[in-house]
Amino acid sequence: MAEIVVNYALDKLTTLLTEEVQLHRGVKEEAQTIAEELERIEVYLRAADEIIDRSPEVKVSVNLLREVAYDIEDALDEYNLRIARPPGDDLLASLRNITSSIRKIRARHQIASEIQRLKFRVLSIAEGHNRFRPENPTADIKIAPKIWHARRQDALLLEEADLVGIEIPKKELISWLLQGDTEREVVSVVGMGGLGKTTLVKKVYDDAEVKLQFKYRAWITVSRSFNLEELLKGLVRQLYKVKRKPVPQEVEGMDEGQLRTKINSFLQQKKYLIVLDDVWRIGDWDAVKFAFPKNSGSRVMLTTRHAEVASASCMEFNGNVTKVYRLNPLSPEESWTLFCRKTFEKNACAPDSNWKTLAVSILERCEGLPLAIVAISGVLATKSIDEWDMIQRSLADGLEENDRLDSIEKILSLSYYDLPYYLKSCFLYLSIFPYDHPIDKMKLIRLWIAEGFVKVKEGMTLEEVAEAYYFDELLNRSLIQVAGTTGEGRIKTCRIHDRLREIIIRKSKEENFLTIVRENMMLPEKVRRLSIQKSMQDVHDRQRMPRVRSLLMFRRVDSLSKSYNPILHLPDLRLLKVLDLEGAPLEIFPNEIFRLFHLKYLSLRSTKIKSIPSSIGNLQNLETLDLKNTCVTALPAEISRLQKLRHLLVYRYEIQSYAHIDSKYGFKATTHITRLLSLQKLCFIEADHGGNDLMKELGCLNQLRRLGIVKFRTENGVALCSSIEKLKNLRALSINSIEEDEIINLDCLSCPPRFLKRLYLTGKLEKFPHWISSLHSLAKVSLKWSQLRDDPLQSLQDLPNLAQLDFLQVYEGETLHFKAAGFQKLKILSLDKMDGLKTVIVDMGAMPLLEKLFLQRCKLLHSLPSGIEHLRNLKLLEFWDMPAELIMTIRLEIEGGDYWKVKHVPEINTTYWRDGGWDVYSLYRSIDSEISAPTRTLELPSYWK
Repeated sequence: MAEIVVNYALDKLTTLLTEEVQLHRGVKEEAQTIAEELERIEVYLRAADEIIDRSPEVKVSVNLLREVAYDIEDALDEYNLRIARPPGDDLLASLRNITSSIRKIRARHQIASEIQRLKFRVLSIAEGHNRFRPENPTADIKIAPKIWHARRQDALLLEEADLVGIEIPKKELISWLLQGDTEREVVSVVGMGGLGKTTLVKKVYDDAEVKLQFKYRAWITVSRSFNLEELLKGLVRQLYKVKRKPVPQEVEGMDEGQLRTKINSFLQQKKYLIVLDDVWRIGDWDAVKFAFPKNSGSRVMLTTRHAEVASASCMEFNGNVTKVYRLNPLSPEESWTLFCRKTFEKNACAPDSNWKTLAVSILERCEGLPLAIVAISGVLATKSIDEWDMIQRSLADGLEENDRLDSIEKILSLSYYDLPYYLKSCFLYLSIFPYDHPIDKMKLIRLWIAEGFVKVKEGMTLEEVAEAYYFDELLNRSLIQVAGTTGEGRIKTCRIHDRLREIIIRKSKEENFLTIVRENMMLPEKVRRLSIQKSMQDVHDRQRMPRVRSLLMFRRVDSLSKSYNPILHLPDLRLLKVLDLEGAPLEIFPNEIFRLFHLKYLSLRSTKIKSIPSSIGNLQNLETLDLKNTCVTALPAEISRLQKLRHLLVYRYEIQSYAHIDSKYGFKATTHITRLLSLQKLCFIEADHGGNDLMKELGCLNQLRRLGIVKFRTENGVALCSSIEKLKNLRALSINSIEEDEIINLDCLSCPPRFLKRLYLTGKLEKFPHWISSLHSLAKVSLKWSQLRDDPLQSLQDLPNLAQLDFLQVYEGETLHFKAAGFQKLKILSLDKMDGLKTVIVDMGAMPLLEKLFLQRCKLLHSLPSGIEHLRNLKLLEFWDMPAELIMTIRLEIEGGDYWKVKHVPEINTTYWRDGGWDVYSLYRSIDSEISAPTRTLELPSYWK
């Protein structure tokens, strides 16, 4: 871990020696001495990092080296800040020349003194580090790039793996939930961390039979330290989403007692299932239990590590009936099955007896804990048999007297220590997010880059390197888990298991990597990164924070409106590189931000900011500017000074019920935006403001990966096509016309970007764009208000990678025909507001992988798609405001109906817009075949955006 700090300081020193030609010769020589010594220290640190947990002497040495590396970084950043020339016009720059020269001379004198002092510290540490060098480093576990079999391409995650030993407990829990019509009962699952309690209960919660029986469901994560008020508000929000109705405004101002009363009142006379995941204390249960009324057949499920919590909650609600399921570790047979699946990929067992002997010995240390088995498998999958032997001996050391938890922790820690040094920082960085906070993959990657963790690889962008060599590596090692994916299969969010999170939080604290701020706490003397997850009140009055490089605040922060402002006034924050104020109650752009010369990442997402001052041009190192879901509608011309800007996000959605043509809002831009030659993501610019000049100049942005345009006009077509042909790296293109009948004219596009994966066209098309059928990389196509007269399926059916297809008012014909062998990779299909559509035909062999089918507002479609019975992989069928005649055909008791065609589909829902909200109904598969009241919590479909 210390190695990356040293490496980062070394990079900055190298840059100083290369670029600062006016440094005194003696200073350069001393800086060169430091650089050479740091290179030697790096080699030492690679060996030391592997044994630091077993050698106190090495730990002391590494800590000293880390601190001096931090001081080198601070000194160089301070120097760069002093010599930085504030941007301005030529006249103002000329007037400042004399002052600037004097400032630079002073800065060079100061850096000379600082470098001399740092050189003595480095040499002093270097002289002593041989005393700490391991005598026989080969005896310790080595991080080696050897791979005894091909690296797995698909991460087999614990949450999604072939879950060993889960069927029996799942069946029993479902039977407890569905048995009888007794009053509200509690069902508890208890077991140590890492056994898979949450995984098991989630499988039960998502079971089709459970969904059908419980009209109202909600999932709440409690965790060790939770905010009761926010927890109850989250529960209210989930319950209101079931009916697709907005949460009453007064809820935000309610206290805990009022919220409990609100929930209790809402649930009266309703059959519900509420899951409280990860309850730590009986008091936590006592704080929420009175929110749940004694409704017949209703259930509350708990997961907990503590048996007394499980039994107390059950006995109080269930009387003499104790429904506590004790989740036990896997049996040796089950452990072996999971181990082999994770370690040897498709092979059922170890390659030979030598492997098996070592595997059995290592597996014994896992104590049947699935998390530990998955973690150690991720390490062993890339090792040779000699390395397996070293790992087995390492795990055996000192464990005889330890209990199970110590053994498990050592196994999980091994997964961390086995990481290459450059991945350790990336992994520790995950602890910056609050417990159970969804971690957006692209946000995480941008933060890694801003922090300087990601190294350049020739021919790749930093984002591509971070995804392929950092994120995917952590995924393959099962250290992070997929939490959410997009329709076309891209990973959108990830999470980390709470046991691993506990370990990296502790290591972050030990190494002064990250400080998590909670209420009224004293901060360490030297803080590098701050994650504010509670209150920051009064911290600024007690201590200085001159070393802070990153400050992230999260939406669930207590008293946020009182705490964010003093932080920004701190003079210590001038070296800040990352500032994330998402969700803060800001209405005016804070002027303090413009003094942050080193700032690389700035997020003001979901604030109420309306305008950006021209001083934004001061932030010349800015790489990411995130203004999504703000009220910003224009950017000043000075934005063009941000030559390092890579991601510019300025847009918001406004959707009340169904999507409409102008539900997406971007920002006004002129051709000055095309001077930002480093841009990779630009969303969304208004075409009608910059006109053809802007559309034509977009071709200069040859690094663009994603481009979004709104308020597009027909006359912009030729100019935009000329630009698109130059954007060879484009992966996603979104175009929204200014009105429904405004034609998107892209016919003259002859050479589209060959690697385009996502295409969104919202507006009228005179004819289907001929070039789309040549884009073999396309994974998602969204067409809205196209008003085509010719069937578009013919041009789309042979696209080899198309996984999601969304149509909204696309085709005016009466029949859509999905032909045999067409759409071989399609998983999601949405047909919305096809006003003339009367018939949908699905040939056998068409769409063999289809999992989700949405039929919406097709008023003339009175029967199921012909051939829907061929879609054997269909998991979800949803009808939105569809004719009642169609819904009646799939009722079980209707003689001669179409129920037989969809009886293989696990989940069928009908949704109607009523009383200003969405009501969702699920179809019962029982004898009486009733259609239930609303049962699901759903967001508005992503294809409406």
